Amino acid sequence: MYTQIESNKRNTIILMGIFLIFIIGLGYVFSYAYNDSLFLTIAVIIATVQSVVSYYYSDSIALAISGARVVVHEENPDLYHLLENLCITAGLPQPKFYIINDSAPNAFATGRDPNHAVICVTSGLLEKLNKNELQGVIAHELSHIGNYDTRLMTVIVILVGVIALVSDMFLRSMFWSGRRRSSDSSGGQVQAIMAVVAIVLAILSPIIAMMLQLAISRKREYLADATAVSLTRYPDGLASASRGPSDKGG
Repeated sequence: MYTQIESNKRNTIILMGIFLIFIIGLGYVFSYAYNDSLFLTIAVIIATVQSVVSYYYSDSIALAISGARVVVHEENPDLYHLLENLCITAGLPQPKFYIINDSAPNAFATGRDPNHAVICVTSGLLEKLNKNELQGVIAHELSHIGNYDTRLMTVIVILVGVIALVSDMFLRSMFWSGRRRSSDSSGGQVQAIMAVVAIVLAILSPIIAMMLQLAISRKREYLADATAVSLTRYPDGLASASRGPSDKGG
């Protein structure tokens, strides 16, 4: 298990490096092909604002959209103590705990770090799982927080959004300026080739970014499973929950 944890950590770092290199290369190709960095500047400004809002308020946004309600100790002491005990075992501060009124069994964690984290479970999850299964799922989500997966995936989502935004702006700018550029272009075979490459990348880059996101996400899911088992010391709980009608761990 610990070998798998270390392997997943290394693979995540490698994938993040590929992600960043891809973004830098994409920006270079677009700038070279378009010969004007104005649209990239605008994209960076928009992406920066979006990134700051997402990074600091992702938990609040998720809770507002889902209509979650806080788990109060007096109303649900068993559920509250379950999370409390897992946090003590993991040595983590207790995150905010919410319930979403939804019949579909599901759970997710969000927040930029353990001190600003949130765990949400649906009412359907509470109805369908026994205590051991529920402990396994919550330990899985708590592991995402302890392993800083919530921060990592927030950053990844932002990077995917930046790639999609820059690609879309490039394609639109090329479309609207196509006639002007065809009339006053004085040659430049290299730039013409780079323009073709840039158009291809603008179309394919969001797909590539999504594939990288899914690869990183899957690695972190494996890591969260391993960490959750180390917290509960009962792998059958999480395994039984995972065999349910739908994926119960985010």
